[in-house]
Amino acid sequence: MKLLPETLPDETNALQKMVLDYQSTVDQLQEKLQWYEEQFRLLQHQRFGASSEKCPDQMELFNEAESILDALEKEESDLEETVSYQRKRPGRKPLSRHIPREVVRYELPEAERVCDCGHALHEAGEDKSEQLEIIPAQIKVIEHVQVKYACRACENGIISVPKPAQPIPRSFASPSLLAYIIVAKFMDSLPLYRQETIFKRLSIDLSRATLSNWVLKSAELLAPFYDRLHQLLILQKIIQADETPLNVIQDGRETKSKSYMWLYQSGGHESGQPIVLYDYQATRAGAHAASFLLGFSGHLQVDGYAGYHALASDNCTLVGCMAHARRKFDEALNALPKTSRKDKMGMAQTALRKFTRLYGLEKQFKDLTIDQRYLLRQEKSKPLLEDLKQWCDDNVTRTAKDSSIGKAIRYTINQWDSLVRYIEDGNLQLDNNAAERHIKPFVIGRKNWLFNQTPRGANASALLYSLVQTAVANNLEPFDYLKYLLTELPRLGRHYEPDALDQFLPWNLIEKIKPLK
Repeated sequence: MKLLPETLPDETNALQKMVLDYQSTVDQLQEKLQWYEEQFRLLQHQRFGASSEKCPDQMELFNEAESILDALEKEESDLEETVSYQRKRPGRKPLSRHIPREVVRYELPEAERVCDCGHALHEAGEDKSEQLEIIPAQIKVIEHVQVKYACRACENGIISVPKPAQPIPRSFASPSLLAYIIVAKFMDSLPLYRQETIFKRLSIDLSRATLSNWVLKSAELLAPFYDRLHQLLILQKIIQADETPLNVIQDGRETKSKSYMWLYQSGGHESGQPIVLYDYQATRAGAHAASFLLGFSGHLQVDGYAGYHALASDNCTLVGCMAHARRKFDEALNALPKTSRKDKMGMAQTALRKFTRLYGLEKQFKDLTIDQRYLLRQEKSKPLLEDLKQWCDDNVTRTAKDSSIGKAIRYTINQWDSLVRYIEDGNLQLDNNAAERHIKPFVIGRKNWLFNQTPRGANASALLYSLVQTAVANNLEPFDYLKYLLTELPRLGRHYEPDALDQFLPWNLIEKIKPLK
């Protein structure tokens, strides 16, 4: 509003008050403008900027090979420009000795093993080179023939040898076929409609409806084993948790309503029994986590989501995620103008350096024992944490509450008690990144679901993702592990004690199942 001289008050005090009011309004408008500029720069960075957390699977489809090649050529160029004492990148790695090998020898015929001087030639060594050959998927039909026997004398009926129990009765799906479909979908993110096309090229007609039904039936068979893993996870002393949204349309709510996939996993540095479990729920309410973790006693490592706060008790101690706190400052850095990002003394840059030192120490402590890690954290990490906290306290009043840097500082201060709790136990981790890594395969593949229109399909996906990722966490080949489960579980029959499933736990099958690496 434009002020005219005749509208200004004559009294000095009233005039000063008016000036102060206008100055306050200007300050508020400047803060709002700064906030909008930060949001604009963040959106630009999210859309166009590079992201260290971006998964390779999300690269552009048609120029993936070219983009990777360009990156490698740039790395090689950078290596050549480095100082002379740095070694160049080594050559390609030899092919694994675990792959079956066929040796082709190139030898001179006997008649040609004579030198021009008339003397016989002898072997003076060998030159070896490797070439990887691929054999497309081989499929065969197993025809089960049950021979019938009868007695002509008494005609007392017909007997035959019973066929082994199958994962899906009256179906031609073998354990290996089911394991192949599950791993392709829930580990390789290959949707069923693409698998349908692949099978068609192999002269096998399998509709998506059939494949979906097999996936659901397999999940029903494996449900008791999932429940057993759940029981064992609750007994562990350190658990990490995370959650991510998904769309489940026909669940009695509006189409745009978000459902959530929760993840719970073993969280210690040293866990002899790694377990990774997904749990589908219709909402993000913290009551779901409380229900899943009922009976748990120990440390629960999570991000700053308030839904987990209700779990804090004498039996459950919350541990924060330092990566989430650091990410806030990284966002604050990306929200700055390009010229300001180069200022090494900026607030976001200063905070990130402090986080880098903490992570550098954890990298040094990685291979130490639990006790050694605890002692070194008390000696080296604790002073760095105190310095970070003091820096946040000193700068919290210098930043606007709604600015990116202000949010980062306030988040760190509000979460401080849980963020520093990791130094109290050498088996606790600095952050929750392990849980995020296991939830990422779900995030990549969720758009490919074909049966996410019902809670039944979402629950089946949660169960099968759980078994695949638990196998990965135990360094077992998921295909071989699932094939073993789908072969052996039907033989237990319908009624058995939960302890009978312990023989199939991944850490009990290290000698039977091929390792992942």
